[in-house]
Amino acid sequence: MSLINTQVQPFKCNAFVNRDGTGEFITVTEQSLKGKWSVLIFMPAAFTFNCPTEVEDAADSYAEFQKAGAEVYIVTTDTEFSHKVWHETSPAVGKAKFPLVGDPAHKLTRAFDVHIEEEGLALRGTFIIDADGIIKTMEVHSNEIARDVQETLRKLKAAQYTAAHPGQVCPAKWKEGQKTIAPSLDLVGKI
Repeated sequence: MSLINTQVQPFKCNAFVNRDGTGEFITVTEQSLKGKWSVLIFMPAAFTFNCPTEVEDAADSYAEFQKAGAEVYIVTTDTEFSHKVWHETSPAVGKAKFPLVGDPAHKLTRAFDVHIEEEGLALRGTFIIDADGIIKTMEVHSNEIARDVQETLRKLKAAQYTAAHPGQVCPAKWKEGQKTIAPSLDLVGKI
């Protein structure tokens, strides 16, 4: 069964966040995701070679996510303590001002169906969740392929647009401000 248009299940994880140079440990739950849009970005593990490139990509675009009213969460199967040290020792990860969520019990990775049982790690999964805690997009792929956060931003804005404009759809490669489509019988076979 697809997770699309389903409610995020209850969870509780610890995270490390360093928004202003003074890091802290916080608790993240399904309630943390409500009231604003959220982007969960699952990665295999801290202290790897490809994951920091993705954290840096998200950090470089974090202001755009915030402008869109969304919070970013990076999730790995490590602990929040590992994430603190990862943040302090990796120049790329050190740019992150969003929560680095630890899931050592693998509850979150299993709930989002990105857990690799044989390895105890996560697949690269990206989930956009609306302000009511409903999963609107998901992308899961093999770990050797890193993502481009600009596509995640595009999908976030498309999901936000269609939520605010029922009856409209965003065509391929749609970007904020571009024309959308109002589906109708008259359009069938004419696009």
